Amino acid sequence: MIAETIQLALAPVFMLVAIGNIMNLLSTRLGRVVDRSRNLQERHEKTSGSEHDAVVREIRFVARRIQIISKAIRVLVVSALFVGLVVALLFLEVFAGMNLYYTAPICFLVAVSLLMWALLLFLRETREAMLALQIPESYMEWDRTL
Repeated sequence: MIAETIQLALAPVFMLVAIGNIMNLLSTRLGRVVDRSRNLQERHEKTSGSEHDAVVREIRFVARRIQIISKAIRVLVVSALFVGLVVALLFLEVFAGMNLYYTAPICFLVAVSLLMWALLLFLRETREAMLALQIPESYMEWDRTL
């Protein structure tokens, strides 16, 4: 019975590894965005006119990306907590003889749903990053043949 419980707990543990990897990716992105925001904040006071407007627009994009990444990390943490709860429930069912037949699967579905939500937030953040980094048409020089 213990071996079967350990086997059942492997899938949630692999999910924890995936969540950890996604959190690592998001925290790296967050670090880069925070560094960019600091750079923009330094430039904010030193610019004027259209250059200042461009800095303010980018600050707004960066602030939005920080919010989205932070929310995704929070959702992933809650998802990981539910995965941990699933593992604990599996072992409680065996060792304490509790009937948690429906509780563990429901917690696992919640964890998966939260993971999917976090992935949608990640998709949204990458879209925001892409929109912020669009190259202005004037740099493309489409009228030139290269």
